[in-house]
Amino acid sequence: MKNYFIILSLAVLTIGISSFKYTDHGFLPTSLKVFVLDELGNPVQDAEVTLYAKEADYRAETNPLAQKITDKKGIAVFKKLDPVRYFILASFEERNNVGAGVQTDSLHEGRVNKVNTIIQ
Repeated sequence: MKNYFIILSLAVLTIGISSFKYTDHGFLPTSLKVFVLDELGNPVQDAEVTLYAKEADYRAETNPLAQKITDKKGIAVFKKLDPVRYFILASFEERNNVGAGVQTDSLHEGRVNKVNTIIQ
């Protein structure tokens, strides 16, 4: 009887572990972490970071999806995004990132996606 219980426990444990490996992690929010750096690679605090869904909106600076201010590490985080491409406008005082990597790749669903942008 004791051996039967041990075998049954191991079977349940094995099935539980193997099913965890294949679970759908779609419940995790897709987010984007933008690192704003100056031309020397230093983080820029208090930069304004605006996210756009369309290139036309980015160029006209209309219909922003979201806007954040970077923290002391130069980071702005956008949460609960669709796994698509976005356009990023980062600016601080007279400097911005226009012409320097303003489009992301398609975001990976259920992950924290990261991108650097340089303001000059």
